[in-house]
Amino acid sequence: MNIIEVKNLVKKFDGITAVDDISFNVGKGEIFAFLGPNGAGKTTTIKILTTLLNPTSGSITLDGHDPVTEPTEARRSFGIVFQDPSLDDELTAWENMEFHGVLYKVPKKIRRERIEYLMKFVEVWDRKDSLVKEFSGGMKRRLEIARGLLHHPKIIFLDEPTTGLDPQTRNSMWNYLIELNKKEGTTIFFTTHYMEEAEKVAQKISIMDHGKIIASGTAEELRTQANNASSLEEAFLNFTGRDIRHEDADASDGMRMRHMARTRR
Repeated sequence: MNIIEVKNLVKKFDGITAVDDISFNVGKGEIFAFLGPNGAGKTTTIKILTTLLNPTSGSITLDGHDPVTEPTEARRSFGIVFQDPSLDDELTAWENMEFHGVLYKVPKKIRRERIEYLMKFVEVWDRKDSLVKEFSGGMKRRLEIARGLLHHPKIIFLDEPTTGLDPQTRNSMWNYLIELNKKEGTTIFFTTHYMEEAEKVAQKISIMDHGKIIASGTAEELRTQANNASSLEEAFLNFTGRDIRHEDADASDGMRMRHMARTRR
C-alpha cells in the first residue's frame, strides 16, 4: 500500500522547469531516499509535497489527501525536519515542543506524555529546561526530529538531516529513526548527500537530476543498473555525471520565496 503517490508532477518558475513530469510512489512504513545533485529539483519537490508550493500540474496524495485541495488534512499526516535550523533558540527545549503540540492541537494529556516520551527517546530529556541556543548542533537536530514526530505523523520528511554532524551523531540519529520506523511504522522520506547513509538505511531510492527521476530501485538494483557499480556513490556518479554543478534551481527557488516573503511584509 502506498502512502505517497506522485503522478506526472511538474513545477515551473518563470518558464524554467524545476520539476519535469516525475512520478513515484512510497510504500507505507518504507524508508525512502530521494537523491540528486544540487539543483536537481529535490527541495522543490519536497516543498510541493509538504504544501509549501503548489504544483504547475500533476497529482499528489499523502495518506490519501491532496496537499493542494486538502492542505490541513495533508499537514496532519506528516512531520518535517528542514535542512536549515527551525527551532526557536530563545525558548527552552520543552517550550519548543509544547508550542508545536499546541499548534497541531494535540490534547494536553497526550501532548505532555508524547513530549516526555520523544525527548527521552532522542536523549534530550535531561536538558528539557535549557535554552535551545545552548545546545550543540547534534542536540538541536535530535530535538527537531522529536518535535516533527510530536503529533504522531504517519510520514516524516527529512531534508539533509545529518549535514554538518559528526559521524557518531549521524549514526545515533539513524539508530533512533530506524527504531522509530520499526516501533511506530513511520514512513521516512529523506534527502542526503551522504551516499553511504542512503545505501545503509534506505529500502528504496530514487535519483533525480535536471528535474527528472532518472533511476529508482534498491541500492543493489541501482548498482546493477549503473554498469555493476561497486557502491551506491559510484552508481550515483555514473547516473548523474562527475562535473561540479554551479547552478542550483532549488536554491533559486528558496531565494525567490524569501524575496516574496520580504516584499509582503
